Amino acid sequence: MIQSCTNKESIKNWPVDDRPREKLLKNGEKSLSDAELLAIILRTGVQGHSALDIARAVINKFGIFRELSQAQACDWTNFKGLGQAKIAQIRAAIEIGRRFFEGRINTRKIRIEKAKDVASLLSPRMRDLKKEAFRVLYLDAKNRLINMVLSHLV
Repeated sequence: MIQSCTNKESIKNWPVDDRPREKLLKNGEKSLSDAELLAIILRTGVQGHSALDIARAVINKFGIFRELSQAQACDWTNFKGLGQAKIAQIRAAIEIGRRFFEGRINTRKIRIEKAKDVASLLSPRMRDLKKEAFRVLYLDAKNRLINMVLSHLV
């Protein structure tokens, strides 16, 4: 259940410096809390609950963004104002972040010298998988990463 922690009025009626989107544009994304970032993705709330109220409730339940990506449909049912469209927006934003991270890694020509290097490379991608996965790393003659592909998902 969502408990309103903010004004009952729309975020549009808040002082400009308190609005998450304006705060991001003025002070940068690092100045925002997780709930404020999520509120920007949600865009709107419902009557009596701002997008920030809903975002705070979601963060209170899941704790961290990584847990949101693993949530099942039944985990979202108690949030008034979160329908399939908003849940899709959240999941899409998380996937964009994941792909951004993967793109950074693939273009950096990482050198693989020991098993620990492979573990640190694959751990962020594979730690939350529900099924066993087999990935193939292609290296050049100097053990630099050329490509990484998912070979099997069991």
